[in-house]
Amino acid sequence: MNTPLADRVRPTEIDEVAGQKDLLGEGKVLRRIIESGETPNLIFYGPSGVGKTTVARIIAQKAGKKLCYLNATTASTADIKDIVAKIGTIDAANGILLYLDEIQYFNKKQQQILLSFIENGDITLVASTTENPFFYVYNAILSRSSVFEFKSLTPQDIVPVIKRAAKIVSEEEKTEFSIDDKEALKIARAASGDVRKALNMLELGIMLSKSAKTENITEDILEQILEGNSVRYDREGDEHYDIVSAYQKSMRGSDANAALHYLARLLAAGDLPSACRRLMVCACEDVGLAYPQIIPIVKAAVDIANAVGIPEARIPLADAVILVANAPKSNSGVVAIDMALGDVNGGSFGAIPRQLQNKHFDGDEAEVKGQNYLYPHSYKNHYVKQQYLPDNIKNKTYYEYGDNKNEQAFKEYWDKIKNNKE
Repeated sequence: MNTPLADRVRPTEIDEVAGQKDLLGEGKVLRRIIESGETPNLIFYGPSGVGKTTVARIIAQKAGKKLCYLNATTASTADIKDIVAKIGTIDAANGILLYLDEIQYFNKKQQQILLSFIENGDITLVASTTENPFFYVYNAILSRSSVFEFKSLTPQDIVPVIKRAAKIVSEEEKTEFSIDDKEALKIARAASGDVRKALNMLELGIMLSKSAKTENITEDILEQILEGNSVRYDREGDEHYDIVSAYQKSMRGSDANAALHYLARLLAAGDLPSACRRLMVCACEDVGLAYPQIIPIVKAAVDIANAVGIPEARIPLADAVILVANAPKSNSGVVAIDMALGDVNGGSFGAIPRQLQNKHFDGDEAEVKGQNYLYPHSYKNHYVKQQYLPDNIKNKTYYEYGDNKNEQAFKEYWDKIKNNKE
């Protein structure tokens, strides 16, 4: 058959949709909307291959509406007008449900054209996007739509789909083709939450099985179809930010195993720059003054990683990630600079004290003549008390010593000197 397996086994009933129980389980809001037959404008947000298109088809079927499909990456204003022309025709007697895939690629003008037909009820819009709609979709459309987030599927969600597809293929071809649970789970895991990807791999496995004159996917065939399988990863999408966020938060949380997992996902996707950048940020932001020697160590590891490239880059980066995860933590530095920036950006700054200014003469208007700068190295312990902050914030404190051994040693040293304790 020329029709892809993913389309041949596409569910036609809510209970056949893989996963998404938070949306489609008994009593859940989206399920109740579908079962009512009264469809509002909807926006589906989530990764590819998790059922957004399938659910839109089921909605159109339950509502008895003409389903029209557009992909915003290629659709034009003329395509919208062609759909609008069907309004009121016999073909669309019960109305039109427009499924607009990747709505974020429609510009503002195109979204405004859609808006006029949404408002008068001529078209029911079900839009999907892999990006956060609150960043990319025109506010007027958002305010007239209900947003539902579709989550990535687990391997356990996908295994029943694979088994069902194998059964359908057997019925179509009148064979006893089968795949056992172990092989189905391997495909499901390799699909990274994408049902379509899993079914495409299954279809390839079936094709190879036919050529090998066997009615099941053998270990050897499975190895062939999984070879070179890469992690689903979009460097510009939400998943990118989720992974790099989890990567840094795992290091900050001192969980070396989780940090290595997310490093592996970045490297498997070939994203060496993100792996290096977040590692350096974490060393400065989250370890910081608790172990300041870590900063040049991590920088050296990053330099080596960039010099040797993937796959060898994994070695110095793994060492550095484990070091950062296990190092003592302090964010006193980043808290201090953020407070200082808050004052500066908020206008809390004044004239630089005279003794710190870079001039060595005074005009006639100066009440106090002379630089009056006290050179710390001329004093005991290389310290002398004098005012450094502007007058209006002269008593402001930005930096508070962290509770780690390193910063507490600094505190003890300076408390002794500044309080003249011998």
